[in-house]
Amino acid sequence: MKIFLIKLTHGVIEKDLPSKEKELLQELNTMGFLNLEDDKYTLNSKYRAGLIDLTQTGSAYLKVIGTSMKDLFIEASHLKGAGKDDLVIAQRLIGKRGKPSAVVAHIVGKAELFGVACIMINDGRKILNDLKTNTPVAITLAPKALDEYKEYDVFQIDYKSDSIKKYLGSLNDPHIDEDIALALFNRHKEFEPDILAQAKNFGVSVDTSQYPDRKDLRDLPFCTIDPVTAKDFDDAIYFDVKEHALYVAIADVSSYVEPFGAIDTEAMYRGFTVYFPHKSVPMLPRELSENLCSLRPNEDRLAFTFKMFIDPTSLEVTKTELYETLIHSRRRYTYAQVDDFFEGTLKAQNEHDKVTMAYLPALKELTQNLKRQRMIRGYDFRSREFDIDLNEEGLIQGVSSEDETPSHALIEDCMLLANKAAADMFEKGVYRIHESPSPLKLQSLYSQLFAIGIDVEIKGSIRQTISDIQKKAEELGIREEVDTLIIQSQMQAKYAPDNAGHFGLGFDSYTHFTSPIRRYSDLMVHRLLKSILAKDDEQGAYLMRNIDALCEQISILEREADYTAKDLENRKYARWASERIGTIVKARIISLEPAPVAILFDEIIGARIFLKGDEGLQLFGNVEIELIEASITSTKIYGRFIKHIESLEENILKIKIP
Repeated sequence: MKIFLIKLTHGVIEKDLPSKEKELLQELNTMGFLNLEDDKYTLNSKYRAGLIDLTQTGSAYLKVIGTSMKDLFIEASHLKGAGKDDLVIAQRLIGKRGKPSAVVAHIVGKAELFGVACIMINDGRKILNDLKTNTPVAITLAPKALDEYKEYDVFQIDYKSDSIKKYLGSLNDPHIDEDIALALFNRHKEFEPDILAQAKNFGVSVDTSQYPDRKDLRDLPFCTIDPVTAKDFDDAIYFDVKEHALYVAIADVSSYVEPFGAIDTEAMYRGFTVYFPHKSVPMLPRELSENLCSLRPNEDRLAFTFKMFIDPTSLEVTKTELYETLIHSRRRYTYAQVDDFFEGTLKAQNEHDKVTMAYLPALKELTQNLKRQRMIRGYDFRSREFDIDLNEEGLIQGVSSEDETPSHALIEDCMLLANKAAADMFEKGVYRIHESPSPLKLQSLYSQLFAIGIDVEIKGSIRQTISDIQKKAEELGIREEVDTLIIQSQMQAKYAPDNAGHFGLGFDSYTHFTSPIRRYSDLMVHRLLKSILAKDDEQGAYLMRNIDALCEQISILEREADYTAKDLENRKYARWASERIGTIVKARIISLEPAPVAILFDEIIGARIFLKGDEGLQLFGNVEIELIEASITSTKIYGRFIKHIESLEENILKIKIP
């Protein structure tokens, strides 16, 4: 519903909408809320679509969606029955003195269409409690139905119809955590039979005779470099040392997934592959994501390939070529294998190894130089990421983190070059933008740093100021922690149709081109670039018709995918802690406002612990904490401060790749 209103704000053509949205479009048009011009429906200028945010006094603010307009004030008498988180169309009150205001004209529906609720016992009776809000849901179960279910039974709730959509299982079963995380945003766990059938119809191999017009690069020794657990290989690389030309070949998903087809519609709904510790929930059927589209070794594959000529002295890309290609990857390496090769502990196992390993040292040197040059404008932030290992019962059996290694860095800069080259090919499309931090956020950051002993000197640019902060943090031994504060002070990266540059990377323009198997944004970029190469203005115009709404949609879906993965991780941590109430653990304070929060560095690492009382705590101080409460429903862990300690057993840093 929210996505539809965003589309409407930017303008939609009826034939581009699915059937349910067409019905709503006509309903709103009949009610007089829309304008129609050149087959495009838009919201009349006197109306705004938005989300109701109630105040304690009973009035509300309309959080306008689809535009950068400020919130509109709505008096209690003008809500017309709209409640918190309702999506509405409101009429602006023009000419009224005071703050910009509006009156609700039509309630479209609930913003939160789905939720997850659990049966709890309160004063001896069973109630359904929403897991996110910890409040009773407005759904009454008949006494007979309540008798059939037990405490901690979990359901997916449809808030649009105020009904139970699905029984998920018992909260006592750790395997339910995955279903809860997915159900919060109604993310589909499986694909419908018709979508699977269509994916299987493509077969399991590429008939190269069907692609006579593609540039044949099967003689080039491409290789893939990925984590050991990877099953979907988006990208393959080859470096021609003589030409000093880097090839980045990306899975050509767009040759299989047609716009508005069944697979595409589902991919657009999912937006992103969700990665859990034990499995992935893919954006595309596995017949494509892990097989036909995946650039597996020793198999012919369709690819969309950049060839970039790089001046060895200036490191500038002097020429870029983009082709629809056929490739045949010679080798699938893990990051660890490539690192072992660079360290001299892994030798070539066969002829393919000899060929691919011959160009990797030169490519390593190139990418190291590229990164050094990139750091002149961009930023090198250190942040810790944790990899959770689950046992067969679905419980944590270990957590690890690791350093960025030369193999990670090599692939990172290859992909950055390809993404940047793609962004340079269009003037409006799907950009990945990262805006500069606001002065208010920077001032808050500087205040926090002053409290921990870093006196910020304002330099000629934000870049210089942050570099000076990082240098001082390095001297104090708190570089990673300070980098985390700097990251938190920044704007969130997002997708946008118009270029605004990428602050963190220091790039004038940037997009996502290299992962169409797992990101819908990249699939759209491929389609756009193909229309540009073919000089197909009609196809390009078709792709751009709803680009504003699409960028906002995939930005929302990205945040939902991240939340889904984080919800499962937090619930796993809460389960771990619930078995250890009363245990004393070591942790580090990572936040003091609005309440103290510590991160665990003990038997396992990474769990966030909310502390009761401040006890003179210091930011980044090391402490011992007693675990006093762990809620599997809310995923929160609570602790009580015991004492300050000098140091922790440091675990390995992992550098987060942008």
